[in-house]
Amino acid sequence: MPIETVQIPTADGRADAFAAFPDDGARHPGVLLYMDAFGLRPVLEEMARELAGHGYYVLVPNVFYRHGPAPVVALPEHIGEEARPALFAQLMPLIEAHTTELILRDADAYLTFLAAQPEVGAGPVAVTGYCIGGLLAMRTAVAHPGRVAAVAAFHGPVVTGAPDSPHRCLSGLTAEVHLGHAGTDVTPEVLGELDRALDATGVGHTTEVYPGTVHGYTMADTDAYDPAALQRHWDRLLPLLDRTLTSN
Repeated sequence: MPIETVQIPTADGRADAFAAFPDDGARHPGVLLYMDAFGLRPVLEEMARELAGHGYYVLVPNVFYRHGPAPVVALPEHIGEEARPALFAQLMPLIEAHTTELILRDADAYLTFLAAQPEVGAGPVAVTGYCIGGLLAMRTAVAHPGRVAAVAAFHGPVVTGAPDSPHRCLSGLTAEVHLGHAGTDVTPEVLGELDRALDATGVGHTTEVYPGTVHGYTMADTDAYDPAALQRHWDRLLPLLDRTLTSN
């Protein structure tokens, strides 16, 4: 499954990204995949290839492109617990600078680029994200009703204390939703609040705590990695895409 490096024109410059897609000359449904906080790296290429192998064109942008091309922050081959404090000291300013305004401006650019690719069909797209990317995925889906048919977020901060927490800004959402939470990320009270907010939208949705997991469970290059939970994530994501996206 080929990986192609691309440059996405945005209102603020060019976002470096990679795309994975079947090399068969056909058009396939598009999927926008938002990275976790650690950024573009081999584990995300592997996940994009896996998803592309099921018949999708997968676009993975460097959401921190304003601060430089990936890798914006130098990463060890394996991100152990001992490395996290120093890494997050560098990453938190980037995360905090990535305001809702910038998230939505970039989402427009990413979706426009995705739709323009000759390998991408003319139908709706899906958006998925990991960690901070889950928040970006939810904001993108809400901002593009009708265009985004499915949204999934895994160990993502979709319920925060902020006034514009994603769960408080769901008006207009039309995409089917799956949220896979880490066991250490949510409380029953938070889940209840989230489910009530999703119920009010009328969209199909599932929210699930993946048993025994900690934040980051999908990422094979971290200590948080849980192989069974990663498989569970595929078992939820792939059927969601299959029933909501149509190839053209």
